[in-house]
Order: sequence, then C-alpha cells, then structure tokens
Amino acid sequence: MNYYEVAILKSPLSFLTYESREDLNIGDKVLVSLRNRKNLCDAVIIKEVEKPTFKCIEISECLPFYFDKKMIEIATFISQYYVCSLGEALSVFTPFKKQDESKEESAAFDSAIVLSKEQEEAYKFCEEKKQALLFANTGSGKTEIYIKTIEEILNKGANAILLMPEISLTPQMQNRLEKVFKKSVAIWHSKVSKKRKNEILEGIYNGEIKLIAGARSALFLPFKNLQLIIVDEEHDESYKSDSKPRYNAKDLSLYIAKKYDLRLILGSATASIGSFYKVPFYRLKKTFFETKKSIFFDDSSLELSPKIINKISNTLAHQNQVIVFLPTRANFKYQICTSCGKSVECPYCSVSMSLHKNDLALKCHYCGYTQQIPETCPSCHNGVIHNLRVGTAEIEEKLKELFPEKIVKRFDRDEIKTDAKLKSVLNDFNNNKIDILVGTQMLSKGHDYHNVKLAVVLGIDSVLNMNSYKSRERALSLLIQIAGRSGRKGEGEVIVQTQNQEFFDYYLNESDYEDFLNGELEFREGLYPPYVKMAKVLFAHTNGLKVKDEMDKYVKLLKQNKDIEVVGFGQSAIFKLANKYRYEIILRSSHIKALLTALHKIDSPMAAIDMDTNF
Repeated sequence: MNYYEVAILKSPLSFLTYESREDLNIGDKVLVSLRNRKNLCDAVIIKEVEKPTFKCIEISECLPFYFDKKMIEIATFISQYYVCSLGEALSVFTPFKKQDESKEESAAFDSAIVLSKEQEEAYKFCEEKKQALLFANTGSGKTEIYIKTIEEILNKGANAILLMPEISLTPQMQNRLEKVFKKSVAIWHSKVSKKRKNEILEGIYNGEIKLIAGARSALFLPFKNLQLIIVDEEHDESYKSDSKPRYNAKDLSLYIAKKYDLRLILGSATASIGSFYKVPFYRLKKTFFETKKSIFFDDSSLELSPKIINKISNTLAHQNQVIVFLPTRANFKYQICTSCGKSVECPYCSVSMSLHKNDLALKCHYCGYTQQIPETCPSCHNGVIHNLRVGTAEIEEKLKELFPEKIVKRFDRDEIKTDAKLKSVLNDFNNNKIDILVGTQMLSKGHDYHNVKLAVVLGIDSVLNMNSYKSRERALSLLIQIAGRSGRKGEGEVIVQTQNQEFFDYYLNESDYEDFLNGELEFREGLYPPYVKMAKVLFAHTNGLKVKDEMDKYVKLLKQNKDIEVVGFGQSAIFKLANKYRYEIILRSSHIKALLTALHKIDSPMAAIDMDTNF
C-alpha cells in the first residue's frame, strides 16, 4: 500500500493523507472522498509519505490528468504570496492530459508585416531585454510588434500566450490573429462556451493550437513549451482577480517569465506605475496614421450640457460616429464641489473621503479619520458639496430623446452579456449602423474605428476623487485611453466634463503620461506601492457586532507587529453586501516577509485577504 498527501482543489483545507494500491506520481489528479461531502472531490497528489499512525481512506480514482512540476511551483508561490491554500491555487490551472506524445507539425507563419523604423527599434529592444515594457502611444502600432514577436516564437516550434483584458478580446483582434496564425490560434475568455473550451483544450493537448489570446485565466493553460507571454493593456485592473486566490495575472506573468527565463512583453499606452518603475521600457510615440486631436473641456454640472449636445449634433451632421463614456455601469455616485470640482480630502492621507450616509459623516478608509459632512467646500469655501448620480441607461434614454432619428446603443456589462451580442454590436458600429455608443470601460479597450470623430467623457471627476492613492493614475489613464478612440485616422475631438480642467489639460496638452508617472513616483515614495507593499483584510458576516469584534481583535494583534503598519480600519465603502456586514483593515510594510507572515497567521473564517489590493 502507498500513502500520499493530497491537496483538495478549490478547498482551504491543508494537505490530507490517503492510501492507494496504485503507484501514483506527484501532480496526478485523483478523486477522493471527504467525510462531510456526498460527492467525490478533485485532488492533486503532492507527495508520497510513510505509513501514518492513523487509519487512511483509499483514493477512489486516478484521473487521466496531471499538473506538471512548473504548475505546482507556480501554485506554491500563489498560495504563499496571495495567502490561500495550495488546493485553491492549483484550482486556477487546467491540467495536462495523460496521452501519447503528440506529433506536432511545425507550420511556417508569415505575417507579411513590415515594421516602421521606430517599431523595429521597439521590437529589438523587447527581444534584447527578454522582459520589457512596450510603452506605446495609442495608434502607434504595438499590435504589429506583438504579431511579429509571436510569429518568431511559433516558427521556432514554441507556444505563446497573449493576455488581454476580457473586454479587449474583440472580433477585430480575433480576425487579425486568425489571418496570420489560422487554426493555430484560439480565443479564451469567460463567454466562450464549455464545448468550445473543451475543443480548444484538445487542440492544445495534440499540438494543433500554439497560441492563445485570452483573458487572465489563459495564463494557466497546459502549454508544454511556453516561451512568450504578452500582456496587452497591462495597466488594466481586471488582471487582478476579485475572488480567491486574489492573484494579479500581470504580476504573475512577470514572476513566471523571470523564474523560467521566458520572453515577456507588457504593453500599454498608459503604463502602470509599478511596471514603469520595475521593468525596462521602450517609449513608442509615433502614431501609424497622421492624427490631429482637439480636446475641449466642459465644467457644467449637467450630465449633458448644451456644449456637449452641440458637439454631438455637429459630429452626427457630418455623418460621423460618437462614443459617450461613463466610469461604471448602471450608475456612479460621488461627492464633489460644484464650484471648484474638488472632493473633501483626508487631512492625513491625500485621498478623498467616502460618504457614510447612515452616520452622516465622511470617513477616510486609510486612517479612519471621520468628520461631519461640510455645508460648504473646504477648498474654495463657497461651493456646495453635492452628491451626484448618473447612469448609462439614463444617458442612453436622453440621447434617444435628443436625437430620435439616430441609432443609440448601450455598451456595458448589463447590456453585453454574450460573445454573440458583443460581436453583433461591434459589427454594427463598425458598419456605421450605430451612430452613438454609450458605455463604460468596455469602450476604452481595443476598438479601432476610423469613423469615430468625437469621444464624450462624463463623470471622470468621480474617478479622480475616489478614496484611493491610485485615483489620479486611474483617471488620467482612463481619459487617455478613451481619447485614443477618437480620430484614429484624421481629425478627432474629445470633450471632457470636469471641474478639474487644470490637471487634465496639463497632462493631455502640455506634458505627457511619462512626466505624470515620474511625478507620481515622487508623491508615493515611502507611502504607497511600488515602494511599499499594501494588503487589505476584509471581514464579512451576517452579524454586524460579531464581525466588528473580529476586526477589532485583529487590529489589536496587528498593531503589536513593529514591521507592519495598520494604515486604517473600519467599515468598508460598501458596508453591507449580500446581507453581510463588512469591515476592513488596510496594512502596509516595506518588509514583505513580515507582512506575509502576519497575513498567514490570520485564520478567521470571516476574513478574506487581498495582497497588493486595488482598493
């Protein structure tokens, strides 16, 4: 009889010991029974052990799948860094299939792409550095560099992954990749059907599929000879998982590339401050088409001011298309001064405070500072702090009333629920069957339509005034991305509704995003990432008093640790969610080991840990 320790997939449990008559290998996927569960559980063999002193249950079945050594090593890192069990970390991977070695036919690919002088320099830089940041302006042709690099890797018989935010996986990108790589490429994201995913996996197992373009989960597919990872729109926060394990696919890509000496390209027009600080970069500024962009500002507090309506009307009169952007789907809500556009900042943290209506107070989620809701603005002393709310559905309705003869469509996650709907709306927009597209962040990614001559940006102040050290970076990055959708070829206009014209105007017209990043690094030094590590511990329970006591207990314990700082604690921004009351502790430290050790000691069933939190 053999004895093995196994990790139960998707379970927070520690390793359990089972027996088996078969000789099993480390990484084999098996089925085991657990005392309290009716159904058998998926598990992975972690190590062979001596016969224990207690009686063991026999492994029920050995499945024809296995996790290789690299998968177990990466999962071990995920479990340690993102504070979860090995079973939870391994559950993000798709295992290999036990089968005869596939006979791969090496097809030769020729994209016929001729790079410009600037693109060629960027291409060589990424090749020489092995892991590089392609800091490329919107429309400068980074996709051509991606395709050339993928072509080179695939022609060597190796595999490649192109990661994109899910909302960037457009039919347009799919067509470009399929044109070059034919049936060797497949698209992978949450809207792909289970049947199609099984077909893709079969193609990976038998060697027919050599390239995957996909959302963050594509990073964990079973490629035998992965040599290249490209992370497009690397600044995008959707690379961070919001469920356990709360990994960041961009950061993991960098870890994997360095550990296994792979090629890595991080690409963005608005590089994240962490990548800009840590990774060697090449700045690609020259755009493919000659473009001329005019940027206008509107300080009206109306959602659709006369100035904005006039711009939309003129654009439509010239048979051109318009995109209208709002920060979040359904609606957004924020507190802002109607005169100067400032939000109320915490005197200790340089971040905006959050409204807690029940307490009639503004609170800082970093240090816990609380104050009464002011009657007048503390910045200009004469404006009134307003609580504003507006949504995509409302804007869509208003535009339909204003332009009844035009086709207005909504483009957000509430409206676009399937892959077919995504393709249908984008095809209609591309074929000029839609005049105005109203949407959220989905609008800012991967769309390249030459007839969009006006981008209207509403509510950007709500992003700028968020209760986060990242608020300036998020707001400016988002505005640059949206502005990049207008006038991809020829002239384009952007109209930005903001009370903070000075900030946006400076970085859009007089300076550029690289200057902003350098200034932001100075502001963050010693306080925020990338100089220190930050984590959030979220406590949730249906009993509000019980969960507050639990948070208080850990605040007391964590404050005793001299190597970490309890920056703030208290109610979460969304205090009640799914009938559970939520409290949080925000931690920071320049000692990563001390921070991780402290986080691993939190064993409360009410707690969820978010390392490198996005807030």
